[in-house]
Amino acid sequence: MIKLIKYLLLLSLFIVTSLVAQNDSTKTKFLNRINKDSIQITNQDQIYNRPFIGIGKSKTAVGGYLEGNTNYFAEDGVTEGYSMELRRFNIFLYSAISKRVKFLAELEFEHGTEEIELEMAQMDFEFNPALNFRAGILLPQIGLFNSNHDSPQWEIIERPLSSTQIIPSTLSEVGFGFFGKFYPGGSIITYNIYIVNGLQQNIIVNEEGKTFIPAGKDEEMFGEDNNGTPMYNGRLAFNNRKLGELGVSYYGGVYNSYRLEGEEVDDKRNLQIIAVDFTTKIYKATIQGEFVTASIDVPSDLEEVYGNQQMGYFAEIIYPIVKRKILGYKDAVINTTLRYEFVDYNIGTFASTGENIGDHIKGITVGLGFRPTAGTIIRFNYRYHRITDILGNPPAQLGGFQFGFATYF
Repeated sequence: MIKLIKYLLLLSLFIVTSLVAQNDSTKTKFLNRINKDSIQITNQDQIYNRPFIGIGKSKTAVGGYLEGNTNYFAEDGVTEGYSMELRRFNIFLYSAISKRVKFLAELEFEHGTEEIELEMAQMDFEFNPALNFRAGILLPQIGLFNSNHDSPQWEIIERPLSSTQIIPSTLSEVGFGFFGKFYPGGSIITYNIYIVNGLQQNIIVNEEGKTFIPAGKDEEMFGEDNNGTPMYNGRLAFNNRKLGELGVSYYGGVYNSYRLEGEEVDDKRNLQIIAVDFTTKIYKATIQGEFVTASIDVPSDLEEVYGNQQMGYFAEIIYPIVKRKILGYKDAVINTTLRYEFVDYNIGTFASTGENIGDHIKGITVGLGFRPTAGTIIRFNYRYHRITDILGNPPAQLGGFQFGFATYF
C-alpha cells in the first residue's frame, strides 16, 4: 500500500511537471465521456463528472480539488477558540488506456500530510452502456454521498451525519463488479453490483466504546479479507429529467474474524446497511437527502450498551437567491442552504427500565454560498447540534460558525 502511494505521488509529480512545460494550447476541459447521449447526470456518473487537464495529445489527464476552512465552535458554553485548517487536497488521475479500458484514481491528503490515502484506483472495461466491468479500489455506491463526496459539489462544509456515522463515508474498498444503465422511455435506470473485502471487527472493538461502523475501516482491508468472506454492495436508481433521481442501495456481509487458523472461534456476525436517497428540483430549489438504517450482530453480553440497530437521515434544500454577473463572472450564483439531520446509534429500550436508549444527535445547518463558477464555492455556515448520551440525560448543545472555500483545479 505504501509503495503504491509512493508510485502514485511520483506519477502525479511527473504530470504536474509536464503541465508546467506545456504551451498555451492546453486547455481545461470537462471529461463528459459518459454523458455523450444525455445531458442527465446521475449519481453513478459523478466520479467522472469532474474537471481534468489534458496533457497535450496523451491519453492521460490530471485534476483535483482543494478545501480549506475556519472554525469556531462552543459546546455548552465551552470553546477552544478559533482555528483554521486546510482540510483536503485531492489529486485525480484519468487515462483512456484503450477504446474500452479506462483508468481513474484519486489520492487524498488530509490536514496537510497528517493522513494520506489512496481513495480510488479503478479500471473500467466497457462492453456497452448496459454492462461494464470495474475492478480495483472502488467507492461503493451506498446512499447519496459516498461516490459523490467532492467538497466543491456541496454547499455545506461538514459532510452529512448519516453519510459519515452510519454509512462510513468516504468508504473505499478493494473489489470488483459490474455497472450499467438503461434508457426506458427517456428516463435512466442505473445499477452497480460489487463484491468487496468489507469492513472489519473494529465496528464493535473500538475507542468509541459503542457500535461505530466507521471504525470498521482498516488499512488491512486493502490487502486481505479478515474472515475470507466477502461483503456485497449494490445500488439501483431511477433518474428522470423532470422528477430527479431515487436510489436504493445495500451493503453487507460478515464483518468479524470468526476463524483462527482454520478453526471457528466465534459466530459469524453480520452487518447490513440499507439506504434510500433522492435528488429533485422544485422550481429553482434543489432538494436532496437520504435515509439509512443499519443492522449489526453484536455479542449478547454487549447488547444495549452496543447498539444492534442504527438509523440516520438528512434532508437539505438549496435555493439560489442571486444569479447574475458578479465580479466579471457571467453566471455567478449565491445560494442559501438549509439542512436538517439526525442519527441514532442505538435504537431500542433498556430491558431493566423500559426507557428509550439515548445516544443520538439532532442537527441543523444554515448556509450561504457564493459560486463564481460551478466548480468553486466560498461558503459560510452556522451549525447547531443537540447531542444526547446513552442514558438520555439533557442534551449537550454544540454550535458554531464555519467559513471556507473549495475548488476544483
